[in-house]
Amino acid sequence: MAKVVSCRDVGVDCDFVARGETEQDILRQTAEHARTAHNMTEIPAELAEKVRVSWLSGKWRRSVPG
Repeated sequence: MAKVVSCRDVGVDCDFVARGETEQDILRQTAEHARTAHNMTEIPAELAEKVRVSWLSGKWRRSVPG
């Protein structure tokens, strides 16, 4: 079952939700989203760290099938 994290989970006022089996899946999706939706050419280190901390702390939600 995939894990999910949203922009809101890391303090960004946005409805985007990434789903993935691994931290790398989520980081890849969030980086692409940041580039396309927020015009970020680079992910700020503090934002990437918030995503990683969320992953490591187990705060990521499990996605609900369907």
